[in-house]
Amino acid sequence: WIPLHRGGEYYIQPAIPGPSPRGGLTLGRTYENQSPVTVLLSDSVNKGDPVKFKPTGPNPDIIFVGATRLDIEFPMMGVNPKWSLFENRKMQKTYVGIGGPEDHPGQPMLSGIFRIQKYGFLYNSYKLVFCPDYSSTCSDIRTYDNNNEGGKRLVLTQDSPLMIVFENAYKPDATINSIESM
Repeated sequence: WIPLHRGGEYYIQPAIPGPSPRGGLTLGRTYENQSPVTVLLSDSVNKGDPVKFKPTGPNPDIIFVGATRLDIEFPMMGVNPKWSLFENRKMQKTYVGIGGPEDHPGQPMLSGIFRIQKYGFLYNSYKLVFCPDYSSTCSDIRTYDNNNEGGKRLVLTQDSPLMIVFENAYKPDATINSIESM
């Protein structure tokens, strides 16, 4: 178990790789979106792209499992890196992406927050849930294979959530700044 902190960068990976090893979370192109704005569980064996957690409520520096309301973003992904949910009516799934409605034409955007909850039989395994603004019920996040998009999409579900682990993306050669110099 590693503590998660505001502003820290972490890789999110499957807790159990499965029969064919998978990588971590990354952005990818999909059938309806030629820009890489859809969050995928990579088909390749790599760590994926690091994410950053931004708590939205009290105790903003430490992330408490189950309680902390979070925004999640890919810090290296430009103008609008924040995760949001988009409803794909043709696919009949609500999936995780970045950007706004202009990046996902014809797919309504849901507003809400994410949370991390303890899940599974491993001591360090968790799941992500999404809590829409219009409801007090949160939904789990799982993967969905939409026929060879370079990975599996993250989608809302009421069953079989994706069991995940976190890995600190700290780079040993990175410069550490003191509070005074920030």
